[in-house]
Formats: sequence, C-alpha cells, structure tokens
Amino acid sequence: MNRFLRTLAMIFASASLLVACGGHDFSDLDSFMVEKRARPGGIIAPIPTFKAYEAFSYSATTLRSPFDRPIEVREIAQLQAISSVKPDNARAKEFLEQFTFDSLRMVGTLERGEANWTLIKDPEGGVHRVAAGNFLGRHHGKIVEMSDSYVAVVEIVSDGTEDGWVERPRTIKLTGM
Repeated sequence: MNRFLRTLAMIFASASLLVACGGHDFSDLDSFMVEKRARPGGIIAPIPTFKAYEAFSYSATTLRSPFDRPIEVREIAQLQAISSVKPDNARAKEFLEQFTFDSLRMVGTLERGEANWTLIKDPEGGVHRVAAGNFLGRHHGKIVEMSDSYVAVVEIVSDGTEDGWVERPRTIKLTGM
C-alpha cells in the first residue's frame, strides 16, 4: 500500500509541474522578435578572392647556410692557394652525416687495448661510437683528432662561389648526457 501511495504522489507532483509550465503568455518573446525584425537588414560582404600560390624555387642550396658564420675572404683566398678541396660525393654516407653538426654531442670515450673511440649522441637520443677518420655532420665533416675532452673535425663547406670549397675546423666538446 505504501508503494501505491508513493506512486500516486509522484503522478500528482508531475501533473502539477506540467500544469505550472503551461501557459500562453508569450508577449515578452513576441515583443523581442518584433524589435529585431524592425531593424534594417545588414549587407553581407562578398567572399574575398585569394591570389593563386606561386611556388618558390630555392636555388642557393650550394651556398653557405645563412646561420653559419661567414668565412673571411682573405681566409678563403689563402686556403684556395694552399689546395683545391672538394668533397667526395662518391663516398658512402655514414649514419651521423644526416644530422647537423651543432645537434651532435660528445658524451664520453671508450678504450680497449690500442683502440680508442669517442661516444657521440645524436638529437634522437642514440649514442654512436666513432673513431678518427669517421664522418659526421652535413658538411662532409671528418674526424681528424680525438681526446678525452673533445673531437676535432674538419668540414668541407662551400665558399660561396660555384665550385669553390674550403676546409673549416670545428670541435665538439665533452658534455654530460
């Protein structure tokens, strides 16, 4: 019986709520709509026309990077007088040559018997073992000297002329991991 009374009370409460919500007085809504319709209509601007994209052909791939330090003209003339340097494009590229020189870090050394190696960390987190004579960096950088605290590399970079190349010494100093 208790359950029946509870159900009956719920029905009456729902009915009273529905009756309270009913009503046909929409005068405030009607006045709002009349006010909005009385305003003058605006003019919609046409869709803007866009210029067609023009592809840019980058022709300075053999020139010095704008982010590298410029090489002095006197140094270039002196280096060209000493030797004519050219990168060996027929040589197979080594793994560390896909990374920029500045993104590589020296993180340690290894020694086993007479063999010495330097540990180089690439920007992806891999650690690689290199020795004198290995190549790294995008500018044909060859390792010429190694110590416990640095690696000396000689890069072959464009001097800004069509077929001119110069050697540029660089070092990677030991850093923590």
